[in-house]
Amino acid sequence: MFTKPVNVEDYRALAQRRLPKIIFDYLEGGADDETGLRYNHEVFDRYRLMPRRLVDVSKRDIGIELFGRRQAAPFMIGPTGLNGALWPKGDILLARAAERAGIPFVLSTASNDSIEDVAAASKGDFWFQLYIIQRELAEQMVRRAEAAGYSTLVLTTDVGVNGNRERDLRNNFGLPMRYTPRLIYDGLTHPRWSLDFMRNGMPQLANFATADSSNVEVQAAVMSRQMDTSFSWEDLAWLRKLWPRKLFVKGILRPDDAEHCIAAGADGVILSNHGSRQLDTAVSSLEVLAETRARISAPILIDSGYRRGSDIVKALALGANAVLLGRATLYGLAAAGEAGVDHVLRLLEGEVDRTLAQIGCPSVTQLSPDYVMSDGSRPATSAPSVRNSVAA
Repeated sequence: MFTKPVNVEDYRALAQRRLPKIIFDYLEGGADDETGLRYNHEVFDRYRLMPRRLVDVSKRDIGIELFGRRQAAPFMIGPTGLNGALWPKGDILLARAAERAGIPFVLSTASNDSIEDVAAASKGDFWFQLYIIQRELAEQMVRRAEAAGYSTLVLTTDVGVNGNRERDLRNNFGLPMRYTPRLIYDGLTHPRWSLDFMRNGMPQLANFATADSSNVEVQAAVMSRQMDTSFSWEDLAWLRKLWPRKLFVKGILRPDDAEHCIAAGADGVILSNHGSRQLDTAVSSLEVLAETRARISAPILIDSGYRRGSDIVKALALGANAVLLGRATLYGLAAAGEAGVDHVLRLLEGEVDRTLAQIGCPSVTQLSPDYVMSDGSRPATSAPSVRNSVAA
């Protein structure tokens, strides 16, 4: 085993060593046959970089602006749930790492640290991701996020019903965790994780601790993804009126849906297949990026499968404003806590910077489809890159 991790995959291996199987399977698993997990990685190989030569790249800039706000790198930490099961106070540690890196952090509805506690722990740019479980509860959370100073709301739309995550079903994963002989043995064979767990107790869904409805009832609904399946375009208009700041809609995989979101008042969209944790055979978000950019000029963020800086560069070249990181930063958290997240972010920053130098592009804001070849044809898309014109 290596002594010093040099990429995200190394941190994945370290996370697998430290975590009990039931926890690692929750982090790593996808829906059904998990073909989507592999596909999310394989699709990057369909896009190859086209370097320019004899370009001065002695000074390079990987920073971007989004809504007039500068961030130091073209990615951010996306929303993920139950991070406290990976490392105590996981959400707070991720938020602090994001602040140090000069990038936004998106807190999940299913976080183990509350909206207020995360905001109090750091002074970075906080976004809040919203699941619509009950309308009244959703309104409470939106108002809490506004009061706590969150700059942006992210509505997740791709969890109408729970994805069929068979690893979790086989492991009987859920909250509260059941102390079965299998789980106890799993914990004993992973003593570093178990000691942290015993010192800090079982993670709870902290945002529901003061909910009007039963805490147990609501937590069970979140764990089984019992969302409001009646939520529609008319309800998006309701949310737009409720939230006075920037609003993104997440889970979009169709360019026409992206157009509808912007027409309904959203400030941007997030192309995502939920890391293939919901629908196993969904298209990759990268595959619909170019056409979506051709349809809308509003900011486009993207996630699902990003582990390398070169893949982040490909997404930016095809028209994304920024990439949301999911499992990549969670591997760092699970392996080494806050220091692991810091190092993963530095590794990705270095990979993005190095890729810019290699392709002859001094700034991520100058990336365009001309830097990418797709399936043997050039350019990857004929759509113009309008990322820079919509970032302010």
